[in-house]
Amino acid sequence: MVFLVVGGTGIDTVVPVADLPVLGADSARPRGPIEDHVSHTGTCVALGLRALDAPVRVIDTVGDDEPGRRVTGAFQEWGIPLHAAPAPGGTRRAVNLMSPDGRRLSLYDGRDVPGYRLPSSYYSPLPDGVRHAHVTIVDWARHVLPSLRAAGVTVSTDLHDWDGENPYHRDFALGADVVFISGVQLGAGAAEWILAEGVASRVVVTHGAGGADLITRDGTTHRDAADPGAPVVDTNGAGDAFAAAFLAAWTAGKSDGECLEAGTIAGAYACTRTVGAGAFITASELLRRGSSE
Repeated sequence: MVFLVVGGTGIDTVVPVADLPVLGADSARPRGPIEDHVSHTGTCVALGLRALDAPVRVIDTVGDDEPGRRVTGAFQEWGIPLHAAPAPGGTRRAVNLMSPDGRRLSLYDGRDVPGYRLPSSYYSPLPDGVRHAHVTIVDWARHVLPSLRAAGVTVSTDLHDWDGENPYHRDFALGADVVFISGVQLGAGAAEWILAEGVASRVVVTHGAGGADLITRDGTTHRDAADPGAPVVDTNGAGDAFAAAFLAAWTAGKSDGECLEAGTIAGAYACTRTVGAGAFITASELLRRGSSE
């Protein structure tokens, strides 16, 4: 089985700060070096799946610029096939302010071009062996959803900090079989609305250190956060690590409880490492930690 990740590559500039929110004078020294990383949500989900020995491919748009060349070079180094269309607005960027306790404020520059559509040749026909697609919420990806559903693959998405009201997210919420959402801003009843109005069979609401809830039409299953086993140093990519491990278990036919366990362990593991390919748990380490709980 091959996974396809749609969208979500780019460059993160990570700035360690003393605290969030950042207040005070018009200048300040960071706690550590300011670093650029090839990252963003699609990249991290792909790296999470790769670490779990799950074959994965990525389709996206990448700019004809230095950040874009860094993105394509990194994917070549990782051995993850990236089929990239020219991004008319350039490669996506984000500046992530990181506090000592691992909290993050992300300033995201999606470089969106209104009305842009990814040429259908990039996703139709799908690469051989693709059985599941994880669709990030870049604007053009909403127009890929009908083709994915017509191709008969299962679909997941991550709505991140959706409040349950913003109409931008609704195509994604209603078009995926598995929907991940952060509980930070989520309004009451939003998960149930997704199950009632969309095609989803599962909505996963993550709560960081508070664990995660898996909501189905039959009820809610809660899983406490896993013990990270080491100090939390960086929460970048933790939600993506959770999604990758959950999806690997779900597509393998594991139970809801096993999927939640895999997600919480992988998410906690990612928090103990700085962002990058080494931040994602391997299949053997996931099995070891799961069997020890």
